[in-house]
Amino acid sequence: MSHFTTIQTQIRDAEALEDACTELGVELLRDAQARGYAEQTRHGDLVIRLRGPYDIAANRSETNDAYELTTDWWGGHVEKEVGPEYGRLIQLYGVHKTIREAQKKRLRVTRRQETDGSIKLTLAA
Repeated sequence: MSHFTTIQTQIRDAEALEDACTELGVELLRDAQARGYAEQTRHGDLVIRLRGPYDIAANRSETNDAYELTTDWWGGHVEKEVGPEYGRLIQLYGVHKTIREAQKKRLRVTRRQETDGSIKLTLAA
């Protein structure tokens, strides 16, 4: 029985995802196998190699060109590293995607970590 669960996301930029992974202290692999419960694996166009026993596979959706994230949530291993429902990973992806787009438009970006865990970005010309 598979424990892997897939969700659709709005992740479209592999480089911004890689920056988010770097900030989390995990590695982003290309064309690899993600680990799951009982040595099950799942292929990923991209695989986020976590420090614990499970990984996250990211594959392009056929319907909307965004990546679908698949992982094994059993035991809370993945949640400890990327947050509930990938929350911390998706937050950092959004931060890095915004910074990349702002830099393309030659905007300055100021980043501040708020006490509640949110991240505030200020863009200026």
